Amino acid sequence: MTRITFIFFTSLIINGVTAQENLPADYLSKEFHEGRRNELRKIMPGNSMAVIFAYPERVFSRDINYVYHPNPDLYYFSGYKEPDAVLLIFKENQQRGDTSYNELFFIRKRNPVREQVTGKRLGVDDVKNKLGFKQVFNGDEFKNFDIDFSKFSKVLYDVFPEGISSGGLSSLVKTFRDKAGIRQVDNKNVMESFNIISNYITPSNVARFVKYVKSNMAESDDDAYKANPILLEIINQPDSTTLASVIKKIKSNPSPSNEYNQLISSLREIKTKEELALLRKSVFLSAIAHKEVMKAIQPNMSEAELAGLFEYVHKKYGAEGEGYPPIVGAGANGCTLHYMENIATKVNNQMVLMDVASEYHGYSADITRTVPANGKFTSNQKAIYQLVYDAQEAVFKLCKEGTPFGKLNEKATEVLAQGLLKLGIIKDEKDVSRYYMHGCSHHMGLDVHDKNITPILKENMVITVEPGIYIAKGSPCDPKWWDIAVRLEDDVVIGKNNCENLSAPAPRKIEDVEKTVAKKSMFNELELPEFR
Repeated sequence: MTRITFIFFTSLIINGVTAQENLPADYLSKEFHEGRRNELRKIMPGNSMAVIFAYPERVFSRDINYVYHPNPDLYYFSGYKEPDAVLLIFKENQQRGDTSYNELFFIRKRNPVREQVTGKRLGVDDVKNKLGFKQVFNGDEFKNFDIDFSKFSKVLYDVFPEGISSGGLSSLVKTFRDKAGIRQVDNKNVMESFNIISNYITPSNVARFVKYVKSNMAESDDDAYKANPILLEIINQPDSTTLASVIKKIKSNPSPSNEYNQLISSLREIKTKEELALLRKSVFLSAIAHKEVMKAIQPNMSEAELAGLFEYVHKKYGAEGEGYPPIVGAGANGCTLHYMENIATKVNNQMVLMDVASEYHGYSADITRTVPANGKFTSNQKAIYQLVYDAQEAVFKLCKEGTPFGKLNEKATEVLAQGLLKLGIIKDEKDVSRYYMHGCSHHMGLDVHDKNITPILKENMVITVEPGIYIAKGSPCDPKWWDIAVRLEDDVVIGKNNCENLSAPAPRKIEDVEKTVAKKSMFNELELPEFR
């Protein structure tokens, strides 16, 4: 990064900013985003409005920010990918003088000097012309824009973005709160817990939820979260009667953010044909990356090197980056579910768990493969791998419209428990949670863990199927099993009577994985100067 002189800045103001060229031709269209806004209006309550803010920028180092990632909700309904913005969507047409409108968009102002440093901004004219909005204004106009929020029966909005200290977004949020008379805001930790309780919790997995919340509270300094009476009720008495009571309380008195997320999630959980096209591309190129890395893997490679090969293939196909921080864990590192350090200098003759996938035009894939770096599974590794494979196959058969979402994890748990019993690793089926401590599936899309609200699978939902077994050193079983970690994760589209495995091009069967690792990759020919 370089510092830019005043003379250089002055020349930029005179000469203007050059527009980007050679852009991808397969972004979602403005008609898609307009259609999503219209679908939202259909399900919004009468005389209501929805308010959607951009995400804040994040500091990477001093005066350098991370690459910006837009709020998926805002992108879904607008196609806008910049910070410092707020979109207002109205159920019914509104009147302002002679102008009728059903949406208002306040966006980041053009600034030629800053644009030369950080990239071209769309500005009011381009948001109108390229994104199809009619009522578009610079963000600083929101403060003096005449909107009577009190006349609406409901004003729906998400939990406010975190980490806002100053700047355009801070001003927009403050203005909205002042205009709408919002004094007390929803707590993000509480709302996320409520969402899990309302949509995912069953008597069979409530213990895992309680454990999850307790561990979060132990590390949190959020007093409102730790003292929430509804969460404390289920934590202190986690039985079926309490669970039913808690769910009833949450649903009978929804907050603005709870109602907002129910509406948005009901749309985003079902993928349109345009979204499926992008997801297919994201998953396909991620599967090809897994196959290429299998061919390239060697015991003397580092975890970071393998992660870098994934990134190269992703970007070779035009992906913007990864959908989440890459997980490349060799041996014992694979037992950490979200291991992200990727710092082992050699993977050696170990299995390597690789949970890596791309984000393509906003849509994230999510694929995991577990591969022997030396090309051959040991008999013990093979036994655990086959068990996880069998669990995945059993779950695939349930992936069709009408299946309760919770049944997927129940089936995975059942198969894994029976297999671990047979191998002598556990003595009671309930002990499976020691070695399988996460859920089997989640929705995916604009978020890698995408929004959803329906507890029953529907056609054109896209979900993962990802059972796993993780046997850490010191576990109460024969030491021959220690440090074996296997996860297999595939991305499937739910159909009427079956599912489609989008990530099938990434080898999954034991014999296919070993055959692929035995092949040579173009990366094996890469030679660089020795590094000391």
